[in-house]
Amino acid sequence: MEITQFVIGMIGTNSYIVSREGTGECVLIDPAVYSEEMVSYIQRKGLHVQAILLTHGHFDHIMGIDGFLEVFPVPVYAHKEEALLLNDASSNASVSYGEAYTYSGAEYVEDGQKLYLAGILFEVLYTPGHTIGGCCYYVAEVDVVFSGDTLFQAFIGRTDFPTGNSSQLVRSIREKLLVLPDETRVYPGHLDETTIGYEKKYNPYL
Repeated sequence: MEITQFVIGMIGTNSYIVSREGTGECVLIDPAVYSEEMVSYIQRKGLHVQAILLTHGHFDHIMGIDGFLEVFPVPVYAHKEEALLLNDASSNASVSYGEAYTYSGAEYVEDGQKLYLAGILFEVLYTPGHTIGGCCYYVAEVDVVFSGDTLFQAFIGRTDFPTGNSSQLVRSIREKLLVLPDETRVYPGHLDETTIGYEKKYNPYL
């Protein structure tokens, strides 16, 4: 599995292109803004986008959706509890940081649901706390989890935005992420990647 990270948008969001060699397909995770660089990469590699996965609905993870869909008309997946943020510019904070943005076309998933996309099996891990509908996507075959703004290297997500809850976030991380194998690589929504084992030992918030 190949993971290509692009740091885009006003807050430096990690947006990912995830593909499996030999399939000619990929998925996009958290399209912060429309990125010509990402589109060029996909086209240069000859990849066909199968879906867009959202870890949560904050503006800095979703504002590229419409632009990408114009080029790649594919399904957009998010956890069902995140409908509020996706459909409300105040809740997703876009109205506070610039132009109001909402997206109403998501297909909603549930905890434990598995999505087979681009030859890769993604398992939805419902991890509320940063937002009410935050989730992570775990690929057990290669021990990789895309954690959005739930878990960072030696840090955890903010909980001072609408629907955030600090105790819920810590519980989500402990019950859904720290139970994964220590060698699991964590690809977060911002900053550098880490591992579950590292966070067990060194994350002061857990």
